[in-house]
Amino acid sequence: MRTRELRALIAAGAVKQVRLVGDGGSVYAEFQTPGGKSVAQTDKGQVKTWQTLDAAARWLRGLGIGNARLELAHWLPDQRALRL
Repeated sequence: MRTRELRALIAAGAVKQVRLVGDGGSVYAEFQTPGGKSVAQTDKGQVKTWQTLDAAARWLRGLGIGNARLELAHWLPDQRALRL
């Protein structure tokens, strides 16, 4: 789900839950809406990721989200991503 779509859903009150999920060396955002779960995407349609928790939290806060669950079971902050 792209940022513009997320803003519209947030404004309409359709976002029920937000999770920041650690996966490898990055973090991504997952949103629960009445239509199901979806992840934040870039304008090119790829999963939007951050390298730090504070960057992801600042992005969520910029959208107007004040609460999010944090799941770190699979987060390895020192792991570097492979550039393919």
